[in-house]
Amino acid sequence: MTWAPLRARLRLRLDCREVLSFAAVGLLAYATDLALFTWLRGPLDLDPLTAKALSFVAGCTVAYAGNALGTYRNRATGAPWRRYALFFAVNAAGALVQLLCLAVSHYGLGYTSQRADTVAGAGVGMALATLLRFWGTRTWVFRAEGRLASWTG
Repeated sequence: MTWAPLRARLRLRLDCREVLSFAAVGLLAYATDLALFTWLRGPLDLDPLTAKALSFVAGCTVAYAGNALGTYRNRATGAPWRRYALFFAVNAAGALVQLLCLAVSHYGLGYTSQRADTVAGAGVGMALATLLRFWGTRTWVFRAEGRLASWTG
């Protein structure tokens, strides 16, 4: 009897749990970012770039805490400040992907409606950025001990 099929199914199940946990943490971070941005722009009347910068940092912090204490709690090695700096860099790269998708659609392809901007930035951009964030978080921030993590664990 070989254990390979059982291990493969177990690894797939663990990967699904990891993805679901990462997604739940991401939703909480997104809600934090959106709520704080709305509050900073509304009642506090901050300019949009300052409000977005502050809400982005808060969202990154919530996502980092959720992943460090939840999704990747068994992989947390090294200095926490270094992990946070890497995590912030991965999230900033994700934000750039979203901006790039929006810029290509709006300025490069000429799709300038609000709907097109939403699809490009919050749809396509968010999907690609999420894949980048998952891969970067798993590979560089909370990598498996002694090696870079692969997609299959």
